[in-house]
Amino acid sequence: MLNNEFQTAYQDFYTNNDVAWRMLSAKYKVQNIVDVCKGIRPQKVLEVGAGDGSILHFLNEWNFAPEIHALEIAASGVEKIKERNLKNVKEVRVFDGYKIPYPDDSFDLIILAHVLEHVEHERILIRELKRVAKHVVIEVPRDYKFNVDKRLSHFLAYGHINMYTPTLLRFLLKSEGFEVVADKSSIITPEVTLFNDYVNRKFKKSSIRTLKVKLEYKVKIFLSKLLGTKKEEQFANAYTVLVQKSEQDIKIF
Repeated sequence: MLNNEFQTAYQDFYTNNDVAWRMLSAKYKVQNIVDVCKGIRPQKVLEVGAGDGSILHFLNEWNFAPEIHALEIAASGVEKIKERNLKNVKEVRVFDGYKIPYPDDSFDLIILAHVLEHVEHERILIRELKRVAKHVVIEVPRDYKFNVDKRLSHFLAYGHINMYTPTLLRFLLKSEGFEVVADKSSIITPEVTLFNDYVNRKFKKSSIRTLKVKLEYKVKIFLSKLLGTKKEEQFANAYTVLVQKSEQDIKIF
C-alpha cells in the first residue's frame, strides 16, 4: 500500500487551476503513446495514475480504444475525471498506488504516463502491471543530467523521487520480464516550452526568447537525426516505451 505521507500529498493535487497546462502537456503525451502503439489495436485499456483525466480526454477524443478504465490515488483527480463525462471511459476508481483491483490479464494495454518517477517501490507496481495486461506503455521524463544530485530540492518539489534514462528504464522493464516492442525519445516542443515560460514562469514575452526556443528545438531535431540514437536520447525530454510480457523466465536473486 502507498505510504500515507505520499497519499496525503496527492489528495488535493488536482484542485488548483492549471487546466490549460495539463491539457497542453497531455496532448503531446498521448501523441507519443499513439506513436509507439501503432502496431497493436487495444480494445480494453487501463490508465494507471490518471490524474485529472487530461490524457483520458485525448484518448477518448482520438478514439484510441472503445473501452477505457482509469485508476488514480487522489480523490480530487477521480472527481475531475468523472466531471469530464468521457464516452469511452467506462470506470474510474481510487486505488492505493500499488494493488490494481482487477483480475489477471484484464486489459490489452495499460498506460503509465509520468507516474513511475513518483513511485516509491516501482518494481511492485511494475509487477502488477504485468499481471493485469499483455502490453504496457510507459512514459517518463528524462530528468537525468550531470550533477543532477545538486538539484535535489527542485525535483523533489515535483514529487520526482526516481530518475531514468531510456537505457535504465529498459533495463528495469527487461529485468521484470518484459520485451520492448517500440519506443520513442521526444524533445519538448516550442509550444510547450513557451507556454511554460510565459504563463507558468511568467517571463516577459520576448520575440528574441521565442526565436531562440524555436531555433534550439530545430537544431536538436536536426542533430538527433544526423547523429543517431545516442544523441537523440541525450537531447530527449521524455521517453516512451511499449513493452509486452516476455516468454523468458526472469529470476531476480
